[in-house]
Amino acid sequence: MIITGRKATRKHQLTDAEREANRLLNRERAAVKHGFANLKSWRCLTKVRMHARHATTLLRALLVLANTEVQR
Repeated sequence: MIITGRKATRKHQLTDAEREANRLLNRERAAVKHGFANLKSWRCLTKVRMHARHATTLLRALLVLANTEVQR
């Protein structure tokens, strides 16, 4: 299921609930983008040649390490 944000037009302004939903969605999107940016800066994704399931496990472990390093 793909969740997209709501968009206002001249005739239809967003309600407070729709604005809050967009904020929450953007917060999640930003976290994912920052995670990928960290992984790309390590250049570890350039030589990953494995099954997607194993790559997902590896990426999760690397994200935990990256977040731990950032929080220090």
